[in-house]
Amino acid sequence: MAQVYRSGRLSGSPARMTPHEVRTRAFDPRRCGVDPDQVREFQEQVADELTDLHQRVRLLSEENDRLRRALRDWQTMHARECRPPNEGPW
Repeated sequence: MAQVYRSGRLSGSPARMTPHEVRTRAFDPRRCGVDPDQVREFQEQVADELTDLHQRVRLLSEENDRLRRALRDWQTMHARECRPPNEGPW
């Protein structure tokens, strides 16, 4: 299946996980389980990375929009200035 991006997001993909969801996720206790402090530390690291990535995506999306507008403006200006003279049979 082809991946299609719309408005800076992958169409049909699940909602992005937020850093808050990572930080507050609780797990059921298990006998012989993992160290809860290590889990929380890892969750903090993942949440911080998600925060960074979300910010980068937002900034890149804004830059992409800016570049699209600049290109559209340039194309409009160029089309106006570069019209060939109406000489000839056509």
